[in-house]
Amino acid sequence: MDKISAQFGNNMKRIRAKKKMSQGDIARALDVDRGYISNIENGKKNPTLATVAKIANALGVSANELLK
Repeated sequence: MDKISAQFGNNMKRIRAKKKMSQGDIARALDVDRGYISNIENGKKNPTLATVAKIANALGVSANELLK
């Protein structure tokens, strides 16, 4: 499970950086704490499917793209 969490977090961080968005931008879009976004990107937290969908929407990509 740790590998999947790390891969998701790396994909999220890569896409976010490519779109020049901060963790704060994503946190505000999801109405969550920035630390929560940091924990997801670092593979320390596992988001629910609903949260994955919200993150994908905030980043303007498909959930599939985040899970590759």
